[in-house]
Amino acid sequence: MLCFILVLSACSSKDSSSDGKAESAEFNKEGLPIVDEQVTLEFVSPKAPLAPKYDEMEIFNTLEDETNVKIEWSNIPDDGYEEKKNLMLASGDLPDAFYSAKFTDLDIVKYGQNGTLIPLEDLIEEHAPNIQKLFEKRPELKSMVTAPDGHIYTLPRAEEAGLGAVPNFMSINKTWLDELGLEMPTTLEEYHDVLVAFKEKDPNGNGKQDEVPLSFMFNFWTGNFGDMFAAFNMPDNVEHRIVRDGKVIYTAVQPEYKEAIDYYHQWMKEGLIDKESFTQDVSQYFAKGKNEKYGSYIWWESEEVVGPELKDDYVLLPPLVGPNGDQIVGRSNNSDYSRGEFAITSANANPEITMRWVDQLYETKMSAQINWGPIGTIFEEKDGKLVLKEQPDDVVMGELRQKVAPNGPVAILKEDFEETVEMEPRAKQRLEDLNSIYAPYLEDENYPQIFFSPDELDEINRLEVDIKEFTNQKKAQWLMEGGVNEEWDSYKKQLEDMGLSRLMEIYQEGLDRFKKNQ
Repeated sequence: MLCFILVLSACSSKDSSSDGKAESAEFNKEGLPIVDEQVTLEFVSPKAPLAPKYDEMEIFNTLEDETNVKIEWSNIPDDGYEEKKNLMLASGDLPDAFYSAKFTDLDIVKYGQNGTLIPLEDLIEEHAPNIQKLFEKRPELKSMVTAPDGHIYTLPRAEEAGLGAVPNFMSINKTWLDELGLEMPTTLEEYHDVLVAFKEKDPNGNGKQDEVPLSFMFNFWTGNFGDMFAAFNMPDNVEHRIVRDGKVIYTAVQPEYKEAIDYYHQWMKEGLIDKESFTQDVSQYFAKGKNEKYGSYIWWESEEVVGPELKDDYVLLPPLVGPNGDQIVGRSNNSDYSRGEFAITSANANPEITMRWVDQLYETKMSAQINWGPIGTIFEEKDGKLVLKEQPDDVVMGELRQKVAPNGPVAILKEDFEETVEMEPRAKQRLEDLNSIYAPYLEDENYPQIFFSPDELDEINRLEVDIKEFTNQKKAQWLMEGGVNEEWDSYKKQLEDMGLSRLMEIYQEGLDRFKKNQ
């Protein structure tokens, strides 16, 4: 790790091409290239499992040719990025910028105030016409990235596809239902009986009891089992935080949550839920899906899990009616907008060049290529609009996207899908499914993105990490081993002793303030 940090050191070991002010490289305030003499910048970024190194990505090579700015990438695998990012920020061994930075609000406030991250608002005004235009179209985006001290330390991401409300779709094997002569379940009890049949009646026909009735990804942003708690009128999410009638609720101390835990533990005892759901990673989850094992699974869309060969075997399962007659879908706390996507550090000798470079990404067609993939591979241009190229039948678009699209700081607005960029077929289908299957049952409220004060963020960070860890540990334990009824009172007392009421008070005050300022 020390070697890694030394390689990234940006304060004193830059190439001569990036020393000094932007003007020394014959900086062009408008047009391309950005500089007449090539400048090298050092960026750190997370990387998806299937993605190549970013200096091998076509889209970044195109940007280098157009801007004359060379990026030396240090790509960190997603699962190790958070730790290494925190180590770099704390040690002061910094790159020029963090790309697709995944900065928390605490990161932004803490490292903005201590000077590790530089304010960007003046650079935006002077050198970022695309970002300025974005802020004019969506002033709420500018408000969202403005820290409590009035500075902008990170750039946003915006993708107004309207897909964030429901990240968990339940797929069920329709081929197996037909094979066994079963109807599509509409209630939780009927679904239970279907899972029993999947387990016991060999629907894949191989003579083995190797079917996995239901699998998911515990406590992941998608594939999460929490939405199954909605059948008990208490939809859960990774934050365990929902909003009803303007009141912030911690789901994991509500009686309906307890009832759901006890109910689904019985499914675990019957072998209806994949035990590996609590430990598997994405690659393991997908591998089983492509081996004709799943009766039902949870993900944001079907094909990515089971592949193109099996996708037609599955259909989406509408929200199930629970034991008490509840049929609802929880609204995620996700948003079409996020902050913390790109930050320039105090080690950067060329912030003007860096801002001009990243501003190129906010041009609509470039944003589309960063988000989905380049022209020629994913898109082709027709009558001034980017339309999707037809792909071979064996291509899994989710996997291809990882290989050709880095994601990051981009902006694709609702009107862009109508005028400039064709919506990806999977996204279009997902939006249709969301509107037709889930929207009629969708809860009205969620918790918005709120920029808390430094003191509030410090207190949230101090309380929430341990509270969520304890909550998740008990949730998994009770689902697998039981015991929720016996331990419920002591569990709630321990959460209270850990500061749960104070944590919810901070979130409630933030929500009240947000609503007052709207």
